[in-house]
Amino acid sequence: MRFKRYFQTCDPNDLDITGDTARLISAFGTDDTVQFSKGQRFLNSLFLMRVISPTELNDPKIFFTYDLKLNDFPIPVDETTYACTFIPLPILKQKHHIYKFEPIITTHQNRSMVHHILVYACGNGSVLPTGISDCYGANPDFALCSQVVVGWAVGGGSYQFPNEAAISIGTPMDPQYIRLEIHYSNFDLIPGLIDNSGIRLYYTPDLRPNDMGVLQTGVFTFPVHFIPPGADTYKSYGLCKSSQFNEMNGTPVPDLKVFGFLLHTHLAGRGLKVVQYRNGEQVRIICEDNKYDFSLQETRDLKEVITIKVGDEILVECNFQTLDRTEITFGGPSTLNEMCLAFLFYYPRNNISSCMGYPDIQQIAHALGQEASDAMEGMIAMNYVEWNNETIKNAEKAAKEADQIVMIKTIDELQKNESGIIRDITISESGLCHDISGHLGVRGSQVTANLQGAAAVISQALSTAEILPLPLLLLTQLAFTWLLTSSQCRI
Repeated sequence: MRFKRYFQTCDPNDLDITGDTARLISAFGTDDTVQFSKGQRFLNSLFLMRVISPTELNDPKIFFTYDLKLNDFPIPVDETTYACTFIPLPILKQKHHIYKFEPIITTHQNRSMVHHILVYACGNGSVLPTGISDCYGANPDFALCSQVVVGWAVGGGSYQFPNEAAISIGTPMDPQYIRLEIHYSNFDLIPGLIDNSGIRLYYTPDLRPNDMGVLQTGVFTFPVHFIPPGADTYKSYGLCKSSQFNEMNGTPVPDLKVFGFLLHTHLAGRGLKVVQYRNGEQVRIICEDNKYDFSLQETRDLKEVITIKVGDEILVECNFQTLDRTEITFGGPSTLNEMCLAFLFYYPRNNISSCMGYPDIQQIAHALGQEASDAMEGMIAMNYVEWNNETIKNAEKAAKEADQIVMIKTIDELQKNESGIIRDITISESGLCHDISGHLGVRGSQVTANLQGAAAVISQALSTAEILPLPLLLLTQLAFTWLLTSSQCRI
């Protein structure tokens, strides 16, 4: 399906087209009395604001593929499993660029169990274990390597980097090994499942102008992230301060040119924002999704490349809803735990792998009238709070006002901590809308939105009403109206 429409129409029955995830509700029928009955409707989440068309991306004439995957791995009969192994990258005689990646999910049943796949680069001085084991279990060596290279999560597909940058492999400065991490969610405890999932890399000797990297930001998941139960809305904050980047990198860090992002929470997540500050003042909202859907987690491109300078601060805000929960939700690896993460894709590459923050939990406990002499007691104290609308808002306020501990890590596992504060986020006003009353079609400047995975293709814009049969025209209008109104609810 294809349609043309202004981003903002002044019509109170239209929702603005933004960078948020949209919910598409569409139906089909033999006449203009479309029925929402079984077998006649489609429900789908999608992203309308794609800024780079596949036709704008350069496909190299010479390329190779390389699979990073598990081989005949028996999925444990456990609700949550993090399986990790270490795999060598291709041995090359000259520099190549990884310009594209895609998930490998072996069966439809396994697709529902694979929560995410991450590929981490290892420092070339790392001593790595062999075999497959729990990433965060008894052997801490299986958690080595924290520099994200590529990642996939539920709902995502393949992703091709823009023409300006790609991932370098094949030089002495590039990683030789990666850590493959696959998170399985086997909530139905189904036995006997064998998995061969992973990531397929596409690489080429046809080099791009820049080597790219990924910076992981957000709330440090362990050990103090929590969300109260019964919250209609609850915001968590994770701060990154880049003032120590030069020292930790070993050489001056060039400006980061950010071109893409991947946002990640679990089931309670409803929205995320990534905000940039410089000299204490907000520069911009880098990216956001205020209608986040766990079932559609994909790498997205920014409208334009933005610049982050050393000394800037990056704040990640996550909005959660726990109306269906009676117990506190803690940060953790399970899908029923929570995370608040933003992966920023940038060039040129440096050695910083992650920059994440978390609030001083003792300050939060004291603000809620609880005793706590250390972080562990602060987390335990959260279980003794009587949660209601007032205490939920007090906890959110205390977490925002508490000192943030910022943890910065490099590819070689060097780590430094510093402290910071959470600054306010300024939301810019919506732009002017276009009054479309009085005529069916859209005149003047228009935008085109592509609905991926829809059942039909309508190649003309709505302004070509005179050449469309009346039943098809009415069906198109109905589907379009459902698209705009459905994003007010969560599917």
